[in-house]
Amino acid sequence: MSGFAGLRVLAFESRRASELAKLISTYGGQPILASAMREVPLDSNSEALEFAARLLAGDFDMVIFLTGVGCREVLRVVETKYPREDYISALRHVRIVPRGPKPVAVLRELGVTPALTVPEPNTWRELLQTLDAAANKSPEFRLRGVRIALQEYGVPNSELIVALAERGATITRVPIYRWALPEDLAPLQFAIYELAAGTIDAVLFTTGIQVAHLFQVASEMKLEESVQQGLGHAIVSSIGPTTTEELQNHGISPDLEPSHPKMGFLVKETAERAAEVVRTKQQGKATT
Repeated sequence: MSGFAGLRVLAFESRRASELAKLISTYGGQPILASAMREVPLDSNSEALEFAARLLAGDFDMVIFLTGVGCREVLRVVETKYPREDYISALRHVRIVPRGPKPVAVLRELGVTPALTVPEPNTWRELLQTLDAAANKSPEFRLRGVRIALQEYGVPNSELIVALAERGATITRVPIYRWALPEDLAPLQFAIYELAAGTIDAVLFTTGIQVAHLFQVASEMKLEESVQQGLGHAIVSSIGPTTTEELQNHGISPDLEPSHPKMGFLVKETAERAAEVVRTKQQGKATT
């Protein structure tokens, strides 16, 4: 067995679905794509506009950007009321901490230099470790009394908020968009039927929200237990620790995480290890 060797590979990607399907095919798999989410701007942009007003007034010491999409969306909203250059200038006067390479790229387009960079896999845990390490080296990065604006994505990260507060910071949440189920649930429902029937060989998860939505819809279809069993028989790959955590919350232990939390590495390394994982799972079946 070389690469996927004809295995049916399920993925739930939305924004980069066609790119992911091409990658799966390149490594010999049969791609099955079923979007599990869509990004929906919040009905009200009041939080983003209030953030901008307070930033311009000098009310923040640090701004944490968690996503590139969110970083760009904040700018789009702010520009509806305030001059672009005023907002960028205000960012340059506070410490900016982007969680990963995507918000870093957006900030560099704006001419804003991050105060810190967070190492892979760029989860909130690495973000905290980076802040702690900086605080140990320099008093200016100590969080006691620091006023932080936190750009959120999807759902609030309560663990990050609590951890920052425990370090003495004052947190202002800046929610920009939330995750919703796809408007057309038919592809996701089809994927759930296929998983429940045991006809899926490998499953790729690129974000924890996909896991949450998969089980939400499976539960509504009364197929949650069957989906768990289907995932137990398939090769399950998680793009990184946050997604793995969500899988574990639903009783699933992924078979692998890629060496880098990137889609290309996820597909390549899953294909390379497919034969080994299939062999292990088949041996497990034989002994039960």
